[in-house]
Amino acid sequence: MRDAWRHFAAEFVGIFALVFVGGGAIMSAAQQQINPLVPAAIAHGLILAIMVTATMRISGHLNPAVTIGFLVTKRIDPMMAGVYLVAQLTGAALAAYALKAVFPEAIALSTRLGGQSVAGDLNTMQAIFCEAIATFFLVFVVFGTAVDPAAPKVGGFAIGLTVAADILAIGSRTGASMNPARSFGPAIVSGVLEGQIVYWVGPLIGGIAAALLYDGLFLRRGKDSPDHGAVRSAP
Repeated sequence: MRDAWRHFAAEFVGIFALVFVGGGAIMSAAQQQINPLVPAAIAHGLILAIMVTATMRISGHLNPAVTIGFLVTKRIDPMMAGVYLVAQLTGAALAAYALKAVFPEAIALSTRLGGQSVAGDLNTMQAIFCEAIATFFLVFVVFGTAVDPAAPKVGGFAIGLTVAADILAIGSRTGASMNPARSFGPAIVSGVLEGQIVYWVGPLIGGIAAALLYDGLFLRRGKDSPDHGAVRSAP
C-alpha cells in the first residue's frame, strides 16, 4: 500500500506541474496578446523534462498514453496502472483548478484554462491522426531513452524535447496534447469537453503502437548476432 501511495504521489506531482506550467504559459501568452505556440512548446518541454527526470526513479509516466503503453507491453501490472491513471487525472484536474484561481476569469474562459482545441478545418479523423503521430514519437522516445537498458542516460531531456517539437509541429492544428490527462483536466474544470475523443483515441493509438514496436523490435532479447550487430569500421 505504501508503495502504491509513493507512485501515486510522484505521478500526481508530475502531472500537476505539467498542466499548471504548460497551461499557465498559454494563459499568460493570451493575457499579453501574443501567439501562445512558442511559449507553450518551451514551457511544456522544459517542465516535462524536469518532472520526468525528477520522478523517473519512481514512476515518470505523467501520461496515460505512456502508462497504457507500459501495460500492453507488460511492464506494469493492471492494478498499478490504475493507480497511475487516477493520479494523472486527479493531478491534471486540480492543476486546472489552481490555474482558474490565479488567472482572470476572462482569460480562463478564452483559453479553456490552457486546454487544447482542434482547428476548424480538421475533421475528427484528421485530428486523431495528428495526435496519434505526435504521441507515437513521444512514447517511442520514452522507450528509447528511459526503458531500454542500453539507452543513453539523458533523464527526461529527450522526452521534453520531443514534446516541444511536437507542439511546434501540430500545436496550431490540435494543440498537440499527446496526453489524455493533460487535456482532460482543463476540459472537466472549464466545462468544455469538445474534442475529448481526439485527445483520448489519438494518443492511446499512437502510444500503444510505439510501445509495441519498440518492445518487439528494438529491445534486445540477448546478444546480437555478430553478423547483424553494431556497424563497425573495417580494420
